[in-house]
Amino acid sequence: MDTEDNATARSWLDNAARDARAASRVLARANAASRDTALRAAAAAIRRASADIIAANTIDLAAYDAAQGTASFRDRLALDPARIEAMAKGLDDIAALPDPLARTLADWTRPNGLRIRRIACPIGVIGMIYESRPNVGADAAGLCLKSGNAVILRGGSDSFQSARAIYMALSEGLAAAGLPAAAVQIPPESGREYVAFMLAAAGKIDLIIPRGGKNLVERVQREARVPVLSHATGMCHTYIHAAADPAMARAQIANAKMRRTGVCGATETLLIDAAIAPELLPLIVADLAALGCAFRADTRACAICPDLPVASSADFETEWLGAILSIAVVDDIDQALAHIRRHGSEHTDAIVTEDPRAAEIFLAGVDSAVALWNASTQFCDGGEFGFGAEIGIATGRVHARGPVGVEQLTSYRYIVTGTGQVRP
Repeated sequence: MDTEDNATARSWLDNAARDARAASRVLARANAASRDTALRAAAAAIRRASADIIAANTIDLAAYDAAQGTASFRDRLALDPARIEAMAKGLDDIAALPDPLARTLADWTRPNGLRIRRIACPIGVIGMIYESRPNVGADAAGLCLKSGNAVILRGGSDSFQSARAIYMALSEGLAAAGLPAAAVQIPPESGREYVAFMLAAAGKIDLIIPRGGKNLVERVQREARVPVLSHATGMCHTYIHAAADPAMARAQIANAKMRRTGVCGATETLLIDAAIAPELLPLIVADLAALGCAFRADTRACAICPDLPVASSADFETEWLGAILSIAVVDDIDQALAHIRRHGSEHTDAIVTEDPRAAEIFLAGVDSAVALWNASTQFCDGGEFGFGAEIGIATGRVHARGPVGVEQLTSYRYIVTGTGQVRP
């Protein structure tokens, strides 16, 4: 029997999904100018509401501090004027992108004269389940509106007040453009039952996108009765090849690890060639230690830097999401690739080298959604890819991989034009 909370959540989700479906049909027919107007109006509303959003975020942070959460998780939860401006700018950037809808993806004519066109179209109703980072709601809503999709947002309970404040600004944008309010919806409460009913909403929600920690993603994958576009943990590697420029290597790993330690594109493991490790590794360790980083090192790395703590086998499969770096010394590219295949998550991996042939071998050898040459793993980001924002990083092999932007939130259909043909 349903509890009162379950009955309330089920009723809300049923109504929200019905209204989202109706709104998605309006969005699919709306011209690009209307959708862009909504995005720019929402950006302006977020800027106007900056003080209210920060006040709501302060409530969330106080509750989080009372629960004695981790510093890296708190960093993801926290908002300040710069992050709110980045949120608003992301919406403006999405509005400036080309319209992803009604694009002709392919066009051909059959011998019988039938013309067949493959046309980009919205997916429909998106369910977005995310943790901690309240800006994800704005990014997801912006990308869904641009691509003609309605979205139901369920943020984490720790960011509920922040998410509500951001949602109010997004609603202003929809009203300014004359688009349905149900195009973006958020549950009225933070109860977990809303997640359960979203995952069970087959036929009501077309796609679920989880964005958060391992436990959230695994739960969604295990329980969902709706197609899921998800990501694995960010077990990202930076491999410093023997032909790396030492100064570049030091700058790359410092940024890849320490720029923001709580993002999924942060490097968690450093691999370094044995030929250069004796001279370069102590410098890298000193650089990162000065920035507040701790370490877990294999026996070969410990032989070079005896003060490093010895890594366990589990350390090389731990997404630290904090100021800790695992280190392993390898003989060559083949050994580096073998380590990544054994311990990685096919998220983001980078090589630092001045040898183009070595880079070619590495980039072809990793199966990651994003592979980089002489660039920080923290560039795995929709904004940095020119997508305006991202709804997440997809690591699966179906539909989309890497940062998910507006084009990845479209599907396609076929338009067939004849001149009276009948099939024999």
